[in-house]
Amino acid sequence: MDGGRQIQLQIRDAEGHASTSMDAISTKQSPSPNVRPKRWTWWFIVALNIFFLLAGQTAATLLGRFYYDQGGNSKWMATLVQTAAFPILFIPLFVIPSSPDTNAVRPPPIAKLVLIYIVLGLIIGGDNLMYSYGLLYLPVSTYSLICATQLAFNAVFSYYLNSQKFTSLILNSVVLLTFSAALLGIGSGSEESQSIPKGKYALGFVLTLGASATYSLILSLMQCTFQKVQKKETFSVVLEMQIWTAFFATCVSLVGLFASGEWKTLRGEMHGFAKGRVSYLMVLVWTALSWQLASVGVVGLIFVVSSLFSNVISTLALPIVPIFAVIFFHDSMEGVKIMAVLLAIWGFVSYIYQNYLDDIKAKKPVIALET
Repeated sequence: MDGGRQIQLQIRDAEGHASTSMDAISTKQSPSPNVRPKRWTWWFIVALNIFFLLAGQTAATLLGRFYYDQGGNSKWMATLVQTAAFPILFIPLFVIPSSPDTNAVRPPPIAKLVLIYIVLGLIIGGDNLMYSYGLLYLPVSTYSLICATQLAFNAVFSYYLNSQKFTSLILNSVVLLTFSAALLGIGSGSEESQSIPKGKYALGFVLTLGASATYSLILSLMQCTFQKVQKKETFSVVLEMQIWTAFFATCVSLVGLFASGEWKTLRGEMHGFAKGRVSYLMVLVWTALSWQLASVGVVGLIFVVSSLFSNVISTLALPIVPIFAVIFFHDSMEGVKIMAVLLAIWGFVSYIYQNYLDDIKAKKPVIALET
């Protein structure tokens, strides 16, 4: 999950005030009021990016499970497709003009940026591999619910690395999401099926949980990079971060694919795919494109609204993926999992409401009293 996951950037300031109003964004990014987009145009762009994000993330997760169910078994190939289509992001980078930077700062040394991109790319590659194992060993609905714990991990890492406040609502969110994951762990016996190797559920659970924690760490490290190294947040800067970290993560996946010897089994895997060779190739291609479609949505929402709003929308896949998993993969939705869903949604709402309060506080005008 890269996405779905990889590309959900949370670039908030040290006080956790990420969201900005439409007027504030227009003032910041437009050289004059005459170029401010019309309200209906702004809403159309927002709606389009929301669709890209939700459709891409949901489709990529479901296609990843379909790949395994139909005979695919290469974990490194499943990891590779999460970032391999990153060149598509060059299209918006070159086509969409960069807005003028009114708060120009001296750019950091190229060598320093490259080192950051390499380190983050290595971490993302390992994180994607853990997600690939988790999706192999878990029902897709359970996998999606465990991924929701990234909000809880994100709150913890943001507290220590980005000086985010740890309020009662945030604490409530962490506790609820932790209980949700614990319930799924307790109910592991009923989750194992013939399609999942015996005894692998616990491994998938731990790896998915670890991947969610690692992904949250990546978000906080990216936030630190924007705040302390690049010291700005523009469309091109955010998109370049996406592209180059994905490039190095793809290199990691290619090295793993050849070093592990899994590349030798790909031909036999393609011929043995239950739906045929063409379907095998199409699944890989559309999975890769779906992850990058989600990336475009993430970057678009960061640019036109805020990074916080982008992160909020990405987590809406929480109730969407399990529903489609029940329809297409006949995953069970029994008592324990339903309770886990409700707890996760409750924790999600608590987390978002706290950020809404922070946003309101950030927008409140400061009135100076004359003496």
